Amino acid sequence: MELHGIAALVTGGASGLGAATATALAQAGAKVAVIDLNMAAAQAMAARIGGLALACDVADSDAAEQAVARAAAAHGPARVLVNCAGVGTAGRIVGRDGPLPLEAYEKVVRVNLIGTFNMLRLAAHAMSTLEALEDGERGVIINTASVAAYEGQIGQAAYASSKAAVVGLTLPAAREFARFGVRVMTIAPGLFETPMMAGVPEEAQRSLGASVPFPPRLGTPAEYAALAMHILANRMLNGETIRLDGALRMAPR
Repeated sequence: MELHGIAALVTGGASGLGAATATALAQAGAKVAVIDLNMAAAQAMAARIGGLALACDVADSDAAEQAVARAAAAHGPARVLVNCAGVGTAGRIVGRDGPLPLEAYEKVVRVNLIGTFNMLRLAAHAMSTLEALEDGERGVIINTASVAAYEGQIGQAAYASSKAAVVGLTLPAAREFARFGVRVMTIAPGLFETPMMAGVPEEAQRSLGASVPFPPRLGTPAEYAALAMHILANRMLNGETIRLDGALRMAPR
């Protein structure tokens, strides 16, 4: 897809993977709406890239509809959606204090899965009505999963299952939207330099990076963004989840 002048939505766009992707899209000439729960951070990012800042809980139906509508009013209907919003609260299913509180599990699933689905359904509906481009393409949706979807560690039950569901959403959505010319792809990052990782002590971060076969380091948000940009450019990429992990396979703990 030629991105110059194209409207794009990036959730979780104020930091980490989302910020890097929003930056790459803007550099390619796209009109980017930075969607994030943190409005101040979204405004700062939008100012840097010449985009639009929108505060939104992606799992809230009304808030998401309003954000998509406001972005369309400013930039025109989006042909690109990159879902990077997510949370990673850890907790054993049964810990020292008993079973994991159900609300803790619900929160992770709500943001990571419901939020992804909510934005996907709204963006796909709008894309389906647009004029077709080359090869009949009307839009591209990129979701974010995690290698935890395949090798969830102890204490990651909520996170791993929410991300596994995003992987499971990819193919049926791509099959459904094929008649509209809307592609759906998912990226499953391994260990990356993100706000979630920033809470880990520096020594532990180095140790985690060294566990990656090659390159033996944490991935960078720019590397995620580079893959997202390639997905947008390559129309044969559809209905698949791509691991971006340096051949990492997570241990049980």
